[in-house]
Amino acid sequence: MQPDGQSADELFQRVEGVTYNDFIILPGHIDFGAEEVDLSTRITRRIPLKVPVVSSPMDTVTESKMAISLALMGGLGIIHYNNSPDEQIAQVRRVKRFENGFITDPIVLSPNHRIGDIDRIREKEGFSGIPITVDGTLKTRLVGIVTNRDIDFEPDRSRLLKEVMVRELNTAPQGISLAEANQRLRESKRGKLPIVDEEGRLVGLVSRTDLKKNRDFPDACKDKRKQLRVGASVSTRASDRERIAGLVEAGVDVLVVDSAQGDSIFQVEMLAYLKKNFPNLDVLAGNVVTTRQCDNLIKAGADGIRIGMGPGSICTTQETMACGRAQATAVYECAKFCREMDVPCTADGGISSTGALAKALSLGASTGMMGGMFAGTQEAPGEYFYKDGVRVKKYRGLASVEAMEKGGAKRYLYGLKGIKVAQGVSGLVVDKGSVLDLVPYIVQSLRQSLQDMGVRGLGELHRALYSGQLRFERRSHSAQREGGVHSLLAYEEPVLGVRHEP
Repeated sequence: MQPDGQSADELFQRVEGVTYNDFIILPGHIDFGAEEVDLSTRITRRIPLKVPVVSSPMDTVTESKMAISLALMGGLGIIHYNNSPDEQIAQVRRVKRFENGFITDPIVLSPNHRIGDIDRIREKEGFSGIPITVDGTLKTRLVGIVTNRDIDFEPDRSRLLKEVMVRELNTAPQGISLAEANQRLRESKRGKLPIVDEEGRLVGLVSRTDLKKNRDFPDACKDKRKQLRVGASVSTRASDRERIAGLVEAGVDVLVVDSAQGDSIFQVEMLAYLKKNFPNLDVLAGNVVTTRQCDNLIKAGADGIRIGMGPGSICTTQETMACGRAQATAVYECAKFCREMDVPCTADGGISSTGALAKALSLGASTGMMGGMFAGTQEAPGEYFYKDGVRVKKYRGLASVEAMEKGGAKRYLYGLKGIKVAQGVSGLVVDKGSVLDLVPYIVQSLRQSLQDMGVRGLGELHRALYSGQLRFERRSHSAQREGGVHSLLAYEEPVLGVRHEP
Protein backbone atom coordinates (compact mmCIF):
# COMPACT_ATOMS: atom_id res chain seq x y z
CA MET A 1 0.00 0.00 0.00
CA GLN A 2 1.35 3.40 -0.97
CA PRO A 3 1.69 5.54 2.16
CA ASP A 4 -0.24 8.80 2.37
CA GLY A 5 1.53 12.14 2.40
CA GLN A 6 5.25 12.73 2.04
CA SER A 7 8.39 11.96 3.94
CA ALA A 8 10.26 14.93 5.38
CA ASP A 9 12.89 14.64 2.64
CA GLU A 10 10.15 14.90 0.01
CA LEU A 11 8.44 17.79 1.83
CA PHE A 12 11.61 19.88 1.97
CA GLN A 13 12.76 19.22 -1.58
CA ARG A 14 10.68 22.21 -2.66
CA VAL A 15 12.59 25.37 -3.52
CA GLU A 16 10.72 27.78 -1.28
CA GLY A 17 11.17 27.89 2.49
CA VAL A 18 8.62 26.17 4.72
CA THR A 19 7.18 27.48 7.98
CA TYR A 20 5.34 25.56 10.68
CA ASN A 21 1.97 26.69 9.30
CA ASP A 22 2.76 25.32 5.83
CA PHE A 23 2.42 21.64 6.73
CA ILE A 24 0.58 19.18 8.93
CA ILE A 25 1.70 15.82 10.35
CA LEU A 26 -0.41 12.84 9.40
CA PRO A 27 -1.66 10.65 12.27
CA GLY A 28 -0.23 7.25 13.14
CA HIS A 29 -1.62 4.22 14.96
CA ILE A 30 -2.37 4.58 18.69
CA ASP A 31 -1.85 1.53 20.90
CA PHE A 32 -0.72 3.27 24.10
CA GLY A 33 -1.85 5.98 26.51
CA ALA A 34 -0.64 9.58 26.42
CA GLU A 35 0.83 9.14 29.90
CA GLU A 36 3.29 6.61 28.42
CA VAL A 37 4.88 9.18 26.10
CA ASP A 38 8.50 9.91 27.11
CA LEU A 39 9.54 13.53 26.54
CA SER A 40 13.07 13.20 27.93
CA THR A 41 15.74 14.75 25.71
CA ARG A 42 19.05 16.65 25.69
CA ILE A 43 19.82 20.31 25.17
CA THR A 44 23.55 19.66 24.70
CA ARG A 45 25.71 16.54 24.44
CA ARG A 46 25.86 16.07 28.22
CA ILE A 47 22.85 17.87 29.69
CA PRO A 48 19.57 15.92 29.81
CA LEU A 49 16.11 17.39 30.29
CA LYS A 50 12.90 15.64 31.24
CA VAL A 51 10.84 17.91 28.98
CA PRO A 52 11.94 19.71 25.77
CA VAL A 53 11.09 23.19 27.06
CA VAL A 54 13.65 26.02 27.27
CA SER A 55 13.11 29.72 27.89
CA SER A 56 14.79 32.35 25.77
CA PRO A 57 17.56 34.57 27.25
CA MET A 58 15.56 37.76 26.94
CA ASP A 59 15.30 40.48 29.57
CA THR A 60 11.51 40.30 29.61
CA VAL A 61 11.48 36.49 29.80
CA THR A 62 14.18 34.82 31.90
CA GLU A 63 15.67 35.66 35.26
CA SER A 64 15.99 33.46 38.35
CA LYS A 65 12.25 33.05 39.02
CA MET A 66 11.63 31.73 35.52
CA ALA A 67 14.72 29.52 35.59
CA ILE A 68 13.77 27.99 38.96
CA SER A 69 10.22 27.23 37.87
CA LEU A 70 11.24 25.70 34.55
CA ALA A 71 13.94 23.55 36.16
CA LEU A 72 11.43 22.29 38.72
CA MET A 73 9.15 21.27 35.84
CA GLY A 74 11.94 19.46 33.99
CA GLY A 75 12.94 22.17 31.52
CA LEU A 76 15.65 24.83 31.56
CA GLY A 77 15.85 28.61 31.82
CA ILE A 78 18.59 30.66 30.13
CA ILE A 79 19.25 33.88 32.05
CA HIS A 80 19.79 36.93 29.84
CA TYR A 81 22.91 39.13 29.83
CA ASN A 82 21.22 42.50 29.34
CA ASN A 83 22.52 43.44 32.78
CA SER A 84 25.80 43.79 34.66
CA PRO A 85 28.00 40.70 35.21
CA ASP A 86 27.30 40.87 38.95
CA GLU A 87 23.54 40.94 38.38
CA GLN A 88 23.61 37.94 36.04
CA ILE A 89 25.93 35.97 38.33
CA ALA A 90 23.62 36.68 41.28
CA GLN A 91 20.67 35.35 39.26
CA VAL A 92 22.53 32.10 38.55
CA ARG A 93 23.53 31.72 42.21
CA ARG A 94 19.90 32.19 43.24
CA VAL A 95 18.87 29.24 41.06
CA LYS A 96 21.71 26.99 42.22
CA ARG A 97 21.00 27.75 45.90
CA PHE A 98 17.27 27.20 45.60
CA GLU A 99 15.91 24.57 47.97
CA ASN A 100 12.56 23.20 46.94
CA GLY A 101 9.92 24.52 49.30
CA PHE A 102 12.13 27.24 50.84
CA ILE A 103 11.93 30.89 49.79
CA THR A 104 15.57 31.97 50.11
CA ASP A 105 15.16 35.64 49.12
CA PRO A 106 11.91 36.77 50.78
CA ILE A 107 10.59 40.29 50.32
CA VAL A 108 10.64 42.19 53.61
CA LEU A 109 9.45 45.58 54.85
CA SER A 110 10.11 47.70 57.93
CA PRO A 111 7.65 48.65 60.72
CA ASN A 112 7.49 52.16 59.24
CA HIS A 113 6.19 51.01 55.87
CA ARG A 114 2.46 51.24 55.27
CA ILE A 115 -0.32 48.83 54.36
CA GLY A 116 -0.39 50.44 50.92
CA ASP A 117 3.15 49.14 50.35
CA ILE A 118 1.87 45.60 50.86
CA ASP A 119 -0.97 46.29 48.42
CA ARG A 120 1.60 47.20 45.77
CA ILE A 121 3.59 44.04 46.46
CA ARG A 122 0.42 41.95 46.19
CA GLU A 123 -0.43 43.53 42.83
CA LYS A 124 3.09 42.96 41.48
CA GLU A 125 4.03 39.58 43.00
CA GLY A 126 0.68 37.96 43.75
CA PHE A 127 1.21 37.48 47.50
CA SER A 128 0.92 39.65 50.59
CA GLY A 129 2.32 37.79 53.61
CA ILE A 130 5.33 39.98 54.39
CA PRO A 131 7.97 39.56 57.16
CA ILE A 132 8.92 42.74 58.98
CA THR A 133 12.55 43.45 59.95
CA VAL A 134 14.04 46.35 61.91
CA ASP A 135 15.08 48.33 58.81
CA GLY A 136 13.25 46.52 56.00
CA THR A 137 16.29 44.51 54.87
CA LEU A 138 17.55 40.98 55.53
CA LYS A 139 20.51 42.42 57.45
CA THR A 140 18.53 43.14 60.62
CA ARG A 141 16.45 41.17 63.11
CA LEU A 142 12.96 39.86 62.31
CA VAL A 143 10.39 41.71 64.46
CA GLY A 144 7.00 40.76 63.01
CA ILE A 145 4.92 39.57 60.09
CA VAL A 146 1.84 40.92 58.30
CA THR A 147 -0.61 38.56 56.60
CA ASN A 148 -3.92 38.96 54.79
CA ARG A 149 -5.92 38.40 57.95
CA ASP A 150 -4.20 41.39 59.56
CA ILE A 151 -5.03 43.94 56.86
CA ASP A 152 -7.82 42.68 54.59
CA PHE A 153 -10.57 44.60 56.34
CA GLU A 154 -8.53 47.67 57.28
CA PRO A 155 -10.03 50.70 55.48
CA ASP A 156 -7.05 53.00 56.16
CA ARG A 157 -4.28 51.74 53.84
CA SER A 158 -1.93 54.44 55.10
CA ARG A 159 -1.59 52.86 58.56
CA LEU A 160 1.94 51.92 59.59
CA LEU A 161 2.78 48.22 59.64
CA LYS A 162 3.99 48.41 63.23
CA GLU A 163 0.38 49.11 64.21
CA VAL A 164 -1.00 45.94 62.60
CA MET A 165 1.86 43.41 62.45
CA VAL A 166 1.92 40.22 64.52
CA ARG A 167 4.85 40.35 66.97
CA GLU A 168 4.56 36.92 68.55
CA LEU A 169 6.21 34.78 65.92
CA ASN A 170 6.50 31.06 65.40
CA THR A 171 9.94 30.67 63.80
CA ALA A 172 12.30 27.82 62.95
CA PRO A 173 16.11 27.75 63.18
CA GLN A 174 18.40 27.90 60.19
CA GLY A 175 19.27 24.40 58.97
CA ILE A 176 15.84 22.88 59.58
CA SER A 177 14.83 20.29 56.98
CA LEU A 178 11.87 20.87 54.69
CA ALA A 179 10.04 17.94 56.28
CA GLU A 180 10.49 19.43 59.77
CA ALA A 181 9.45 22.88 58.53
CA ASN A 182 6.37 21.39 56.94
CA GLN A 183 5.42 19.68 60.20
CA ARG A 184 5.85 22.91 62.20
CA LEU A 185 3.77 24.79 59.65
CA ARG A 186 0.95 22.26 59.98
CA GLU A 187 1.06 22.41 63.76
CA SER A 188 1.08 26.22 63.84
CA LYS A 189 -1.84 26.50 61.42
CA ARG A 190 -0.17 29.62 60.05
CA GLY A 191 0.41 30.53 56.42
CA LYS A 192 4.12 31.37 56.79
CA LEU A 193 7.03 29.96 58.80
CA PRO A 194 10.06 32.30 59.04
CA ILE A 195 13.51 30.68 59.20
CA VAL A 196 15.99 32.69 61.32
CA ASP A 197 19.68 32.49 62.19
CA GLU A 198 21.21 32.64 65.70
CA GLU A 199 20.94 36.44 65.73
CA GLY A 200 17.27 36.42 64.78
CA ARG A 201 17.79 37.56 61.19
CA LEU A 202 15.51 36.18 58.51
CA VAL A 203 17.31 33.72 56.20
CA GLY A 204 14.33 32.00 54.60
CA LEU A 205 10.61 31.48 54.58
CA VAL A 206 8.33 28.51 54.15
CA SER A 207 4.87 29.18 52.75
CA ARG A 208 1.91 26.85 53.09
CA THR A 209 0.89 27.78 49.54
CA ASP A 210 4.35 27.01 48.16
CA LEU A 211 4.51 23.71 50.02
CA LYS A 212 1.30 22.68 48.31
CA LYS A 213 2.70 23.72 44.92
CA ASN A 214 6.19 22.31 45.43
CA ARG A 215 5.28 19.05 47.16
CA ASP A 216 6.48 16.90 44.31
CA PHE A 217 8.57 17.76 41.24
CA PRO A 218 9.72 14.32 40.09
CA ASP A 219 10.90 15.69 36.74
CA ALA A 220 13.09 18.47 38.19
CA CYS A 221 16.21 19.13 36.12
CA LYS A 222 19.11 18.77 38.58
CA ASP A 223 22.88 18.33 38.43
CA LYS A 224 24.97 15.71 40.25
CA ARG A 225 24.83 17.80 43.44
CA LYS A 226 21.01 17.75 43.32
CA GLN A 227 20.96 21.47 42.52
CA LEU A 228 18.64 22.86 39.87
CA ARG A 229 20.24 23.33 36.47
CA VAL A 230 20.41 26.76 34.87
CA GLY A 231 21.85 28.31 31.73
CA ALA A 232 23.12 31.81 31.01
CA SER A 233 23.79 33.71 27.80
CA VAL A 234 26.93 35.64 26.93
CA SER A 235 28.01 37.67 23.93
CA THR A 236 30.99 37.00 21.66
CA ARG A 237 32.82 40.06 22.94
CA ALA A 238 36.12 39.66 24.75
CA SER A 239 34.81 41.90 27.53
CA ASP A 240 32.41 39.10 28.53
CA ARG A 241 35.25 36.77 29.57
CA GLU A 242 35.25 38.15 33.11
CA ARG A 243 31.48 37.61 33.20
CA ILE A 244 31.99 34.02 32.05
CA ALA A 245 34.45 33.24 34.83
CA GLY A 246 31.95 34.47 37.41
CA LEU A 247 29.12 32.46 35.89
CA VAL A 248 31.19 29.28 35.93
CA GLU A 249 32.16 29.91 39.56
CA ALA A 250 28.48 30.38 40.40
CA GLY A 251 27.74 26.93 38.94
CA VAL A 252 26.13 27.65 35.58
CA ASP A 253 25.39 24.41 33.72
CA VAL A 254 25.37 25.62 30.13
CA LEU A 255 26.46 28.81 28.41
CA VAL A 256 24.57 30.10 25.39
CA VAL A 257 26.78 32.13 23.07
CA ASP A 258 24.13 34.55 21.90
CA SER A 259 24.46 35.98 18.40
CA ALA A 260 21.81 36.88 15.86
CA GLN A 261 24.11 35.44 13.18
CA GLY A 262 26.23 32.79 14.85
CA ASP A 263 28.59 31.83 12.02
CA SER A 264 31.28 34.40 12.70
CA ILE A 265 34.97 34.45 13.57
CA PHE A 266 33.94 36.12 16.82
CA GLN A 267 31.84 33.13 17.92
CA VAL A 268 34.48 30.65 16.76
CA GLU A 269 37.08 32.47 18.85
CA MET A 270 34.74 32.52 21.86
CA LEU A 271 34.12 28.77 21.53
CA ALA A 272 37.87 28.15 21.37
CA TYR A 273 38.36 30.25 24.52
CA LEU A 274 35.58 28.42 26.39
CA LYS A 275 36.79 24.95 25.43
CA LYS A 276 40.36 25.75 26.38
CA ASN A 277 39.59 27.35 29.73
CA PHE A 278 36.41 25.51 30.76
CA PRO A 279 36.55 22.09 29.05
CA ASN A 280 33.82 20.60 31.27
CA LEU A 281 31.31 23.35 30.50
CA ASP A 282 28.67 22.65 27.85
CA VAL A 283 28.12 25.40 25.27
CA LEU A 284 25.04 26.01 23.12
CA ALA A 285 26.13 27.96 20.03
CA GLY A 286 24.21 29.85 17.36
CA ASN A 287 22.00 31.19 15.98
CA VAL A 288 22.26 29.40 12.63
CA VAL A 289 19.97 28.30 9.80
CA THR A 290 22.25 26.42 7.36
CA THR A 291 24.27 23.21 7.50
CA ARG A 292 27.49 25.08 6.71
CA GLN A 293 26.96 27.28 9.75
CA CYS A 294 26.32 24.20 11.90
CA ASP A 295 29.48 22.55 10.62
CA ASN A 296 31.64 25.56 11.46
CA LEU A 297 30.34 25.83 15.02
CA ILE A 298 30.50 22.09 15.73
CA LYS A 299 34.12 22.00 14.51
CA ALA A 300 34.82 24.93 16.85
CA GLY A 301 33.52 22.91 19.83
CA ALA A 302 29.78 23.54 20.15
CA ASP A 303 27.94 20.98 22.32
CA GLY A 304 24.53 22.06 21.02
CA ILE A 305 23.21 24.18 18.16
CA ARG A 306 20.55 26.89 18.35
CA ILE A 307 18.50 27.23 15.16
CA GLY A 308 16.59 30.33 14.07
CA MET A 309 17.20 33.66 12.44
CA GLY A 310 14.26 36.02 12.39
CA PRO A 311 11.14 33.88 13.07
CA GLY A 312 10.34 35.27 16.53
CA SER A 313 7.17 37.29 17.06
CA ILE A 314 9.12 40.39 18.11
CA CYS A 315 12.00 39.92 15.62
CA THR A 316 12.33 41.90 12.38
CA THR A 317 15.71 40.54 11.28
CA GLN A 318 14.42 39.02 8.03
CA GLU A 319 12.67 42.25 7.06
CA THR A 320 15.54 44.52 8.07
CA MET A 321 18.58 42.44 7.09
CA ALA A 322 17.08 40.45 4.16
CA CYS A 323 18.86 37.46 5.68
CA GLY A 324 17.60 34.35 7.47
CA ARG A 325 15.50 31.33 6.57
CA ALA A 326 12.01 29.95 6.99
CA GLN A 327 12.09 28.26 10.38
CA ALA A 328 10.70 24.80 9.55
CA THR A 329 13.20 24.41 6.71
CA ALA A 330 16.03 25.65 8.92
CA VAL A 331 15.17 23.23 11.73
CA TYR A 332 14.88 20.22 9.44
CA GLU A 333 18.07 20.80 7.46
CA CYS A 334 20.21 21.76 10.47
CA ALA A 335 18.90 19.03 12.76
CA LYS A 336 19.46 16.36 10.11
CA PHE A 337 23.08 17.46 9.73
CA CYS A 338 23.73 17.76 13.48
CA ARG A 339 22.26 14.31 14.15
CA GLU A 340 25.18 12.78 12.27
CA MET A 341 27.53 14.54 14.73
CA ASP A 342 25.45 13.54 17.80
CA VAL A 343 24.87 17.23 18.54
CA PRO A 344 21.38 18.17 19.86
CA CYS A 345 19.56 21.12 18.31
CA THR A 346 17.29 23.75 19.85
CA ALA A 347 14.58 25.28 17.67
CA ASP A 348 14.52 28.97 18.64
CA GLY A 349 11.70 31.20 17.45
CA GLY A 350 8.34 30.89 15.79
CA ILE A 351 6.88 28.62 18.49
CA SER A 352 3.65 30.44 19.17
CA SER A 353 1.59 27.38 20.10
CA THR A 354 1.97 23.86 21.44
CA GLY A 355 1.36 22.60 17.92
CA ALA A 356 4.32 24.59 16.61
CA LEU A 357 6.50 23.10 19.34
CA ALA A 358 5.38 19.59 18.35
CA LYS A 359 6.21 20.38 14.71
CA ALA A 360 9.69 21.66 15.64
CA LEU A 361 10.37 18.42 17.51
CA SER A 362 8.96 16.36 14.64
CA LEU A 363 11.55 17.97 12.31
CA GLY A 364 14.47 16.82 14.46
CA ALA A 365 14.84 19.46 17.17
CA SER A 366 15.67 18.13 20.62
CA THR A 367 14.17 21.11 22.44
CA GLY A 368 12.14 24.21 21.71
CA MET A 369 13.26 27.62 22.95
CA MET A 370 10.43 30.05 23.59
CA GLY A 371 10.17 33.72 24.45
CA GLY A 372 6.65 34.84 23.66
CA MET A 373 5.18 31.66 25.15
CA PHE A 374 6.60 32.55 28.59
CA ALA A 375 6.40 36.35 28.39
CA GLY A 376 3.57 37.69 30.51
CA THR A 377 3.74 34.95 33.13
CA GLN A 378 4.12 35.68 36.82
CA GLU A 379 7.73 34.44 36.71
CA ALA A 380 8.77 36.69 33.79
CA PRO A 381 10.64 39.90 34.71
CA GLY A 382 8.71 43.15 34.76
CA GLU A 383 5.61 44.53 36.36
CA TYR A 384 2.01 44.01 35.35
CA PHE A 385 -0.04 47.00 34.33
CA TYR A 386 -3.36 47.57 32.60
CA LYS A 387 -3.84 48.49 28.95
CA ASP A 388 -7.43 49.07 27.81
CA GLY A 389 -8.64 47.09 30.80
CA VAL A 390 -6.36 44.08 30.11
CA ARG A 391 -3.60 43.03 32.53
CA VAL A 392 -0.35 42.92 30.56
CA LYS A 393 3.45 42.87 30.78
CA LYS A 394 6.08 44.22 28.42
CA TYR A 395 7.75 41.87 25.94
CA ARG A 396 10.59 43.07 23.75
CA GLY A 397 13.31 41.73 21.48
CA LEU A 398 16.92 42.30 22.45
CA ALA A 399 17.32 44.08 19.12
CA SER A 400 14.52 46.53 19.87
CA VAL A 401 15.58 50.13 20.38
CA GLU A 402 14.47 49.96 24.01
CA ALA A 403 16.54 46.84 24.79
CA MET A 404 19.62 47.99 22.87
CA GLU A 405 19.75 51.16 24.95
CA LYS A 406 20.10 48.92 28.00
CA GLY A 407 22.81 46.72 26.48
CA GLY A 408 21.13 44.26 24.13
CA ALA A 409 23.19 45.49 21.18
CA LYS A 410 26.01 43.15 22.30
CA ARG A 411 24.18 40.39 20.41
CA TYR A 412 24.67 42.20 17.10
CA LEU A 413 27.88 42.88 15.20
CA TYR A 414 27.71 46.64 14.82
CA GLY A 415 30.88 48.17 13.46
CA LEU A 416 29.99 51.86 13.42
CA LYS A 417 29.73 53.42 16.85
CA GLY A 418 26.45 55.10 17.58
CA ILE A 419 24.62 53.56 14.60
CA LYS A 420 22.39 50.72 15.73
CA VAL A 421 19.83 49.21 13.39
CA ALA A 422 16.82 47.83 15.24
CA GLN A 423 16.01 44.19 14.39
CA GLY A 424 13.13 43.83 16.84
CA VAL A 425 10.23 45.59 18.48
CA SER A 426 8.73 46.14 21.92
CA GLY A 427 5.19 45.03 22.64
CA LEU A 428 2.69 43.88 25.24
CA VAL A 429 1.50 40.39 26.15
CA VAL A 430 -1.49 39.38 28.21
CA ASP A 431 -1.12 37.96 31.74
CA LYS A 432 -0.70 34.17 31.36
CA GLY A 433 -0.66 33.22 35.05
CA SER A 434 2.09 31.02 36.46
CA VAL A 435 4.61 28.91 34.58
CA LEU A 436 3.80 26.19 37.13
CA ASP A 437 0.41 25.93 35.41
CA LEU A 438 1.56 26.68 31.87
CA VAL A 439 4.31 24.05 31.54
CA PRO A 440 2.09 21.10 32.56
CA TYR A 441 -0.36 22.28 29.89
CA ILE A 442 2.44 22.33 27.29
CA VAL A 443 3.72 18.93 28.39
CA GLN A 444 0.28 17.31 28.25
CA SER A 445 -0.32 18.83 24.81
CA LEU A 446 2.98 17.39 23.57
CA ARG A 447 2.19 13.95 24.96
CA GLN A 448 -1.18 13.92 23.22
CA SER A 449 0.39 15.22 20.00
CA LEU A 450 3.00 12.44 19.92
CA GLN A 451 0.27 9.94 20.75
CA ASP A 452 -1.69 11.15 17.71
CA MET A 453 1.47 10.67 15.61
CA GLY A 454 1.71 7.10 16.91
CA VAL A 455 5.09 7.45 18.68
CA ARG A 456 5.92 6.85 22.34
CA GLY A 457 8.67 9.43 22.79
CA LEU A 458 11.07 11.88 21.20
CA GLY A 459 13.61 9.17 20.38
CA GLU A 460 10.98 7.17 18.53
CA LEU A 461 9.70 10.36 16.88
CA HIS A 462 13.12 11.11 15.40
CA ARG A 463 13.63 7.53 14.24
CA ALA A 464 10.25 7.71 12.49
CA LEU A 465 11.25 11.05 10.93
CA TYR A 466 14.49 9.82 9.39
CA SER A 467 13.14 6.42 8.34
CA GLY A 468 10.30 8.05 6.40
CA GLN A 469 7.65 6.47 8.63
CA LEU A 470 6.51 9.91 9.84
CA ARG A 471 4.41 11.45 7.10
CA PHE A 472 3.70 15.07 6.28
CA GLU A 473 1.39 17.01 4.01
CA ARG A 474 1.54 20.54 2.65
CA ARG A 475 -1.36 22.83 3.57
CA SER A 476 -2.91 25.39 1.29
CA HIS A 477 -4.03 28.73 2.72
CA SER A 478 -7.57 27.40 2.67
CA ALA A 479 -6.47 24.32 4.60
CA GLN A 480 -4.76 26.49 7.18
CA ARG A 481 -7.95 28.51 7.65
CA GLU A 482 -9.97 25.30 7.87
CA GLY A 483 -7.65 23.94 10.57
CA GLY A 484 -8.24 26.94 12.81
CA VAL A 485 -11.30 28.51 14.35
CA HIS A 486 -13.74 29.62 11.67
CA SER A 487 -17.41 30.16 10.80
CA LEU A 488 -18.25 31.75 14.17
CA LEU A 489 -19.75 35.15 14.84
CA ALA A 490 -17.50 35.51 17.87
CA TYR A 491 -15.46 33.31 20.19
CA GLU A 492 -13.25 33.52 23.26
CA GLU A 493 -9.72 32.23 22.77
CA PRO A 494 -8.34 30.36 25.83
CA VAL A 495 -5.09 31.57 27.40
CA LEU A 496 -2.46 28.85 27.44
CA GLY A 497 -2.11 27.13 30.78
CA VAL A 498 -4.76 29.17 32.58
CA ARG A 499 -7.03 26.85 34.50
CA HIS A 500 -10.74 27.63 34.54
CA GLU A 501 -12.65 26.36 37.52
CA PRO A 502 -15.93 24.53 36.74
